[in-house]
Amino acid sequence: MSDERIAVGVIFGGPSAEHEVSAASALSVVRGLRPDRYRPVVIGVTGDGRWVLVPAETVEEVAARKSAGPAIQDRLPVEGGEVELRRGGRLVSRDAPDVVLERLDVAFPVIHGPYGEDGVIQGHLEALGLPYAGCGVLASSVGMDKVAMRRAFAAEGIPFVPGVWFTEKQWRGSDEPLRLAGDFGWPRFVKPANMGSSIGISRVTGPDELVSAVEEAFRYDDVVLVEEGVTARELLCGVLGEMDEPEVSVPSEAKIIGGFSDYAQKYLSMADSITSPAELPADVTEEVRELSARAFRAIGANGLARVDFLYDEAAGRLYVGEINTMPGFTSRSVYARGFAESGVPYEEILTRLIDLAFARHTRKQSKTVEAGH
Repeated sequence: MSDERIAVGVIFGGPSAEHEVSAASALSVVRGLRPDRYRPVVIGVTGDGRWVLVPAETVEEVAARKSAGPAIQDRLPVEGGEVELRRGGRLVSRDAPDVVLERLDVAFPVIHGPYGEDGVIQGHLEALGLPYAGCGVLASSVGMDKVAMRRAFAAEGIPFVPGVWFTEKQWRGSDEPLRLAGDFGWPRFVKPANMGSSIGISRVTGPDELVSAVEEAFRYDDVVLVEEGVTARELLCGVLGEMDEPEVSVPSEAKIIGGFSDYAQKYLSMADSITSPAELPADVTEEVRELSARAFRAIGANGLARVDFLYDEAAGRLYVGEINTMPGFTSRSVYARGFAESGVPYEEILTRLIDLAFARHTRKQSKTVEAGH
């Protein structure tokens, strides 16, 4: 008897520094998919870019396991036979490419950072003609690159924290490289232009710390962004849907320890640093939600994104820090909690994203690519 459920290719891992975060997010997706409607086919991407089909029994065993530790410790392993994804959703073995192991109906990439959140895997799936959940190539690329993102926000009049950026070539070739880092006061934040989960970010309190912070950021990218430090509350807001009329969650707040929310606070700590919904005046809540929708549209997003804000309460000013097209995506993540408080449970988020994937694919197929038509 054939399985009539939709085969969802949950793709996770990848070569970025956010590999483990991705493995935790993917496990939540597997657990959250409705078993009567979807059949997860789990594909791990190794650190060197190989795709492996995680055995179904392994997935079932890990999904059934209970974890009381930090979310990042509750994750899928990247193990199994090496595979290739081909047109028509055909998943074949590298050793026996004529044998189709699985046939995917839709892909659900849950890869954070470079390779997964920057348009690379989206372009691969587009070339294969496979529907996929989440933002497309352009939105993913613009959202991942903090410099391109700022340019998109500037064009739409969306406020962001003052900053400057420069390339590694400019930094190495300058007689006075510290001048490239702007003339802001202290502290400043030094970030790789293309990275997430606070990886490679440093809070700098004086010029003596600046060089080491820039060198740390250059470990992850060849463009560095230096932002003015703002004393502010950190707010986060989820967006779900199509670009024209997205649904926006209630804002949440991350309690910051040590100047900014780093990787350890986000993924290794057992302390609950998130308040959802955030305690804000009604007009600020509405402005956060309105700016989130505008940021979503500014990069041409579709599917999901999380928009992060800095709220300077004393000055009454909001700044968009960044937009994440594949934010931390466990069922305990800020994104999931914000929508749960808005009446959209995690299971429903997954269903909507898959429906949106099919709808976008159908629209694209209806457009002609023939010259003269």
